[in-house]
Amino acid sequence: MSDEVLVAVDDDGICTITLNRPHQRNAMNAGLLTALAAALDDLESRRDVRVLVVRGAGPAFCSGRDLREMEARGGDPEAEVVPVLQRIERSRHPSLAVVHGDAIAGGCELALHCDLRIAAEGARFGMPLARLGLVIGFPLGQKLVEIIGPAHVRHLLLTGRPIDARRAYEIGMVHQVAPAAELDAAAAALAATLAANAPLAMAGLKAVIHRAISTRESIPHDDLDALARQARRSADAGEGRRAMLEKRRPVFRGE
Repeated sequence: MSDEVLVAVDDDGICTITLNRPHQRNAMNAGLLTALAAALDDLESRRDVRVLVVRGAGPAFCSGRDLREMEARGGDPEAEVVPVLQRIERSRHPSLAVVHGDAIAGGCELALHCDLRIAAEGARFGMPLARLGLVIGFPLGQKLVEIIGPAHVRHLLLTGRPIDARRAYEIGMVHQVAPAAELDAAAAALAATLAANAPLAMAGLKAVIHRAISTRESIPHDDLDALARQARRSADAGEGRRAMLEKRRPVFRGE
């Protein structure tokens, strides 16, 4: 197992999965995504696991895709991100995202693909794709609309501005907010509640929920995928990535 993803299972069946790139704000590079996928595959069949708790090391939960890697690859496709997030959503184990710091772009989506979310008061959630010259992939846009509805998605995506944990709670993005000093205790209590429930019942309940929303997978979106690819390969997207890395305001030209 890569040290970019740490996995620990306690005696109560609570499995903590920690993104461990703190100096890169847990940005998701290819190595982290591969390690996370491998961990989820391994955990799916383990009978000693009752609940998955997803966290981030250091000050951030997850800052999304690794922009330096994206820039080196000339605009990285989302294809490798989506299957990993969907593995979390479709796991038979209930999952809990513990968001102590920023959850941005792919980091926000990572939290949204967990069944439950608890956040510290100082945490922020954001989807700054418009500031990077990017278009959200259709499956990730679907997840946003499913959870917070089209009106709030419009505000989040079109402004590109992050929202704080209290606002995220108000619009249904998170289930619980706790003071930073009390987050670990609150998360532990919620995880223990999940772990105490019957595993077969939990798996069955998750399957019912997933079947109820499965029609979303039949919606064609090839044309939207083409728009996303066009945006990723555009000069504006390159300018957006470089500006973010250089900590300056981008100059977009619509090209």
